[in-house]
Amino acid sequence: MSRRINHKLEHQPVPAFFVRGPSAFARLAFFSLLSIALMATDSRLHYLISLRQSLQVLLHPLQLLANTPSQIYRNVDEYFTTHDRLLNENRQLRQHELKQDIALQKLDTLALENEHLRQLLQTNKSVVESTVVGEIMHVGRDLFTKKIVVNRGERHSIEAGEAVVDATGVIGQVTRVYPLSSEVTLITDKSLAIPIQVERNGLRAIAFGHGRDNTLDLPYLPTNVDIQRGDKLVTSGIDGVYPAGLAVATVSQIEITPDSPFARIICVPTGGVENHRQVLLVSIPRVEVLPSNEINAAAKPDAQAKPKDGKQSAAKPVNMKPANTKPPAKPQSNNTSKPHAAE
Repeated sequence: MSRRINHKLEHQPVPAFFVRGPSAFARLAFFSLLSIALMATDSRLHYLISLRQSLQVLLHPLQLLANTPSQIYRNVDEYFTTHDRLLNENRQLRQHELKQDIALQKLDTLALENEHLRQLLQTNKSVVESTVVGEIMHVGRDLFTKKIVVNRGERHSIEAGEAVVDATGVIGQVTRVYPLSSEVTLITDKSLAIPIQVERNGLRAIAFGHGRDNTLDLPYLPTNVDIQRGDKLVTSGIDGVYPAGLAVATVSQIEITPDSPFARIICVPTGGVENHRQVLLVSIPRVEVLPSNEINAAAKPDAQAKPKDGKQSAAKPVNMKPANTKPPAKPQSNNTSKPHAAE
């Protein structure tokens, strides 16, 4: 019985596993032409835009689902990685805040002392500045100039000439003002100069932008000038534009050549001229007039006080006239006047 079955199976024709069709080259040519036709139709008539957007919407959940494991891994790794870093940053910020609080207490004491001395000296001039917070909108496209544009302008009381600083130092100056924005020239631009003062010894000079890189130059200083590497440069305030004491740069390199009487001094800006996005626009220092009643109250001398017995004091009153005030000229007369007693 088994022999008959095997004999029938041997003589039965075996069906083909793959049905023969067009050749591989024919299929390649057909699908290539179809792809070219679809691309040409899409580029010309834009028929497939809606279809592509619909497919993108349908496939978006699948993409999110496929990216979920890697996203979870990145989130967990970022959590444990940034946790220690944030703890260290908070510790450093608390220490920095403590130091700043101590410095601020000293600053308040000095400000009160200066105000008291100003009143005793009968001066009514006090330099004040106002600040406006701005944000950098975009950077200038000209590669040969160092300029940025901030989102503060005439409607925010911004004027040309105001200093622009960040948390670390001066970064530039407002050179052009528009209604809603302002153009700021960075201190590294060749066309900008800023009066500076060496913080260590009070030496004054003028810093110019280098232009090609983010550095400053101190030209026309003799070779024996008292400047060292690492000296901090701050604004001198004598130009009436920049408030005094703002950090500008740090001396990084000093080159002295025997064939030149001047030293080549290169400085690195302290402020982040290409790093930060938020800036502070400081107004031009203006003179504030103190109230006259405070000045008169502080200027009254003790010599004018009456004695307890009600008699007038024999001491001469203190002359409150300024030293440069000249007495009015007397009219000339033909009679010879008697000499006045010396005061």
